[in-house]
Amino acid sequence: MPRYHVYGLGAALVDTEIEVTDDFLSQANIEKGLMTLVDEARQTELLDHMKDHLVGSKRSSGGSACNSIYAAACFGASTYYSCKVADDNNGTFFHDDLAEAGVSTDQSKHESGTTGKCLVMITPDAERTMNTFLGISETLSIENINIDALKESEYAYIEGYLVTSDTGRAAAIELRKLAEQHGVKTALSLSDPGMVQFFGDGLADMLGDKVDLLFANQDEALGWTKTSNIEEACDAMKQYATSFAITLGKDGAMVFDGITLSKVEGVAAKAIDTNGAGDMFAGAFLYAITAGKSYVEAASLANKAAAQVVSQYGPRLKAEQHQVLL
Repeated sequence: MPRYHVYGLGAALVDTEIEVTDDFLSQANIEKGLMTLVDEARQTELLDHMKDHLVGSKRSSGGSACNSIYAAACFGASTYYSCKVADDNNGTFFHDDLAEAGVSTDQSKHESGTTGKCLVMITPDAERTMNTFLGISETLSIENINIDALKESEYAYIEGYLVTSDTGRAAAIELRKLAEQHGVKTALSLSDPGMVQFFGDGLADMLGDKVDLLFANQDEALGWTKTSNIEEACDAMKQYATSFAITLGKDGAMVFDGITLSKVEGVAAKAIDTNGAGDMFAGAFLYAITAGKSYVEAASLANKAAAQVVSQYGPRLKAEQHQVLL
């Protein structure tokens, strides 16, 4: 039996969530619904503009793959997360937050610098827009892979956002190759329509010939496969992955387990914050398939979990909410 159900690789970010208006986004020249990389000065400037808008959401360790690994652990999966934090207050907080959720990680490599930060702006329609300062996460590299932990894992999970950093992309490619060498299944998330639009070649390198499991939302799937409807996208996705899950928001998800394509109905929810919905879906799904559930059962749990997360602020659920969903 593998020691870890899921080994994750991705950015280490500390999230701050803020409610904003659409007018604010246009005035500040921020593209709605996408993740945009910014420098620290720009992030500080935006925070100063919005200091009266801070939502009372708890500071949390974030980053896309981190949110998924955290969710999988809270559902009951054994997990390991490789990332890069600095020797600052946020770096210590990040590792402590993961440890509290039962996620294993390398605590020893704290370098001088600034831990990454993500400014998550939520508009009244519940759409999330992110401005991210990667900080030391930008230099995440092959050196940050823990080969021993990877070898002892059932799945290696990679976030598509790593494509934006030269060293991060190289680490993602190396992790996939190492996983393939050691018989560890590979899973990757396309992460964001902006990644698909602007970093397609890099994502193709990260995917290699084929991954075992690919996660995407509808916009990402259509953009990646250059198709105009979900049926065509599902057909085209088979070139890139042995199995896949495409989320359709309130309409649920399409899942392909390698043999059968299934539509899994969504769960009604009053959305107030879509931040973390895709991450939660992936985390719940990975937990379920490593616990022996079918893809349809996994998507059913993942849809419920994502519906719960969009009906409250923040990308995470409380520990007890996972147990209720189970």
